[in-house]
Amino acid sequence: MGNGTSIGRVRGLGSAHSGAHHWLMQRLTAIGSLVLVPWLLFSLITLPNLHYETVHEWLARPVPATAMGLLVVTSFWHGRLGMQVMIEDYVHEHANKFAVMTLLNLAAFAGAAFGLFCVVRIALGGIA
Repeated sequence: MGNGTSIGRVRGLGSAHSGAHHWLMQRLTAIGSLVLVPWLLFSLITLPNLHYETVHEWLARPVPATAMGLLVVTSFWHGRLGMQVMIEDYVHEHANKFAVMTLLNLAAFAGAAFGLFCVVRIALGGIA
């Protein structure tokens, strides 16, 4: 179906057949961050003070804890997607690319898991 023309290659999504999904996920995580970061800044500005106890009490409520969890996930996912593109562009040897991608995935997963663990611990009444 027209794979010899430029538009035919675009419709076929190129040789990997998955470029549109990566592009779409990058945009969706960016939109999530564009919504959640101003919410976080506005919420922190409207707190009476930024003492540990005040912020801890605020984050222990359900809505801020849920939004903070979403911010942690979207931030790490967006960063992982961006770093993946850089690795694919600049690391040419397959063994090195595999190793660096594995380290990237482990680091992104570990960071998101730790961030979510901290938010859940505060939300469920962890030690202050």
